[in-house]
Amino acid sequence: MSNELQKPVIGFTCGDLNGIGIELIIKTLADHRILEVCTPVVFASNKCVNFYRKTVADINFSFSSVKELQRLNPKQVNIFNCWEEEVNINPGQLNETGGKYALESLIQATQALKEGLIDGLVTAPIHKKNIHSDKFPYTGHTPYLKAFFGVNDVVMLMIAENMRVGLVTEHVTVSEIANHITKENMVQKLKIMHNSLQKDFGIDKPKIAVLGLNPHAGDEGLIGNEEETILKPAIKEARNSMLVFGPYSADAFFARGQYEKFDAVLAMYHDQGLIPFKSLAIGEGVNYTAGLPVIRTSPDHGTAFDIAGQDKADANSFIVAVFAAVDIYRMRNGYKEMRINPLRKISARMLANAVDERIEENEG
Repeated sequence: MSNELQKPVIGFTCGDLNGIGIELIIKTLADHRILEVCTPVVFASNKCVNFYRKTVADINFSFSSVKELQRLNPKQVNIFNCWEEEVNINPGQLNETGGKYALESLIQATQALKEGLIDGLVTAPIHKKNIHSDKFPYTGHTPYLKAFFGVNDVVMLMIAENMRVGLVTEHVTVSEIANHITKENMVQKLKIMHNSLQKDFGIDKPKIAVLGLNPHAGDEGLIGNEEETILKPAIKEARNSMLVFGPYSADAFFARGQYEKFDAVLAMYHDQGLIPFKSLAIGEGVNYTAGLPVIRTSPDHGTAFDIAGQDKADANSFIVAVFAAVDIYRMRNGYKEMRINPLRKISARMLANAVDERIEENEG
């Protein structure tokens, strides 16, 4: 099989047309070394890409326009035209157009992902309120992907060089958080994280830390009783098949660097996990949706309307999101390969041992 055929096909959604999504895509894919690790296909339109290409200075960005995903050019960036009509782009403005075409790009890209026409997806930032509609009644990419792929649950998992932080609740108001913290929900999240750490990150026996919901992890019931009635029973049940520890007081856990002793951390709510993650993560952070049958990553930032169209967007997080998708693709394939025919692998190991023994006999 050629190197071209071994490379995964990675799709890119354009995000809000008036945000920094397409600028990030151009800056990321302009480096032709990216073509050595994947075949990129951008779900947008030639005209929109050309609009932003003019706003990015000193970058030579070329692409191939395709009408069929079965005929991608592995040696070029591919633009799959999701629409042909002229679209008014107004960088930095929050309007209906930005959300409409962000959704069109997302729908076509996720359908291609579902059909196996692409191997992974990197999503550019959307504006949650702007894209919200009858066609998209979700609070973000994660619940949409969960519904689209028909899975019972997923975990929003933030990944960086030195830490991984998953969330029990995502975009939920603070007043509703406790209602979503149940034993069943927590055990399910822990199972998804454990499975992802093994399959997607190659960690055989992952250690997962669980943060408390209340200040000081409840102080043994003095400050709320969720730790005693929900978190501890959930952790106890999960320990039947996983290495799970906690609940830990969130402030002390991060302040004392305890997260460095674990392969992942399960936080109870959005800010409890993301504030320390964005403060302490080494390198650029990536948002990964664990628990899906497919691969989806995203940069850990938003649409940045304030700098859109000004050639100021930093593409580092987006670049890391691309390589994370490629790495997870390879890791999943390796995980799958190791389990296709275990007897064959045992036979190979026995043969290797027999050869070693024969060599030792001859040398003796």
